Amino acid sequence: MTHGAQHSLNKLSTLAGGDGDRPRAGVDAGNTIGCSLAGRRRGGLGRAEWAAVRFTVLQAILSAAASVVLAIPVARALSRRRFPGRSVLITLLGAPFILPVIVAVMGLLAVFGRNGLLNDAIALAGGDRISIYGLGGVVLAHVFFNLPLAVRMILQGWIAIPSERFRLVVSLGASVSTMLERPMLRAVLPGAFMAIFLICLTSFAVALVLGGGPKATTVELAIYQAVRFDFDLGRAALLAAVQFGLSIIAALAAWFITVPEGFGAGLDRVMPRWDGATLWARLCDVVAIAFAAAFLILPLSMVIIKGVIGLSDLPVSVLPAIARSVSVAAVSTALTIAAAVLLSMRGGRAVGLASALPLAASSLVVGTGLFVVVQPVFNPAKLALLVTALMNALMALPFALRVIAPAFERVEADYGRLADSIGMKGWVRVRIAVLPRIRKPLGFAAGLAAALSMGDLGVIALFATSDQQTLPLLMYQLMGSYRTDAASGAALVLLGLSLCAFWIFDRGGRVDADA
Repeated sequence: MTHGAQHSLNKLSTLAGGDGDRPRAGVDAGNTIGCSLAGRRRGGLGRAEWAAVRFTVLQAILSAAASVVLAIPVARALSRRRFPGRSVLITLLGAPFILPVIVAVMGLLAVFGRNGLLNDAIALAGGDRISIYGLGGVVLAHVFFNLPLAVRMILQGWIAIPSERFRLVVSLGASVSTMLERPMLRAVLPGAFMAIFLICLTSFAVALVLGGGPKATTVELAIYQAVRFDFDLGRAALLAAVQFGLSIIAALAAWFITVPEGFGAGLDRVMPRWDGATLWARLCDVVAIAFAAAFLILPLSMVIIKGVIGLSDLPVSVLPAIARSVSVAAVSTALTIAAAVLLSMRGGRAVGLASALPLAASSLVVGTGLFVVVQPVFNPAKLALLVTALMNALMALPFALRVIAPAFERVEADYGRLADSIGMKGWVRVRIAVLPRIRKPLGFAAGLAAALSMGDLGVIALFATSDQQTLPLLMYQLMGSYRTDAASGAALVLLGLSLCAFWIFDRGGRVDADA
């Protein structure tokens, strides 16, 4: 290993122990992220690699379980309460999905980090400061991202219960919890748990910043180290295969574990929820909603406050980094929408196969495969931005398909026979009959793809050199250099770019869409 690589590795190890102010006590600089060489053996996985596998599965289980358990009272409160701002809050529950991971981590550090609001309050009370790094920090960050998803999934289960069933149960004097809510949760929770488990299983940026050290290394983090620092492509390929296998097992489990609901249909009438009329129920609902709102909004508020202060400390290199991020997002979005439209035209199994892509492998695993294939004949660093755009498009494609394909099918059902009768086929049919009528979902899908690509810190960290930084990578490097004010400024810029990209495309799809 070169002196420069060792220096970077030590810096990353130090970052894994502190939040930009000082390293965590007890973390030795030699305990690098990923797998220690002492624990390896040729021809297979060593002790360190197996430790990474165990940590990956453990943090995914804990993250999914915490997200689902905490989401139950929040979803229950939202299902039986009507209050000003309820629709806004439900909309905000989707914000973490398009929020750049590295930005959210900065917000969590501002609240829960060593010098964050929580530790400051503990210090004022005379207690010892707590550390966010390691397993606890990784789980906390994953809950921040996935609690809103769990709430939305469980809330849909509550909404799906016909209101007449609530009236019938109350009129019979039976328990709403026993007769309705528990059967619904048995149907919804397994699928929600497995979906979040799979997301956490393939998480990279969270473990990169909040993990580290031999005891807090995920498989994807070990892959990153094997390529970037050890340049052991064989081990990276083996770890990528292990990660792929874990994802396949989790995806199959998610597919078969879902239990069908059996409440039947209703008359879609809105009726009062008598089960939530007691003072205790109201108090519990208020606490649950306030907790969810504070947990989501406070870190984002800290990103904005600290980011404004740090804007003046941004380096000159932020401008080309912004240009690269915008360019990668534009190419990725164009590829995503083009592929989604073509697959929607074809329909059938093609759409189902493409929708399952993120269940099979993460962008880092696929990127590792490309790195191994390309490296013998070409310098992968020269393809860093192109590969990043391709991987971002690949990962965003299933989400775009979930939005575009149903709209495409509705248009075909409404106007397909008319188009057939006048001989309108192929691209002409899509351009004239379909695209104008799916502008709203098309714009939403494009905004989603652009926001996800703008904040991605995955493949670019594997391929890029110092002159190919995107904004997320520059922000991470600023954190590693202990320039926390500049990193906060970069986080604010990245947050603004991601939200603007989503708004521009989403708004563009809505303008004159009904004309």
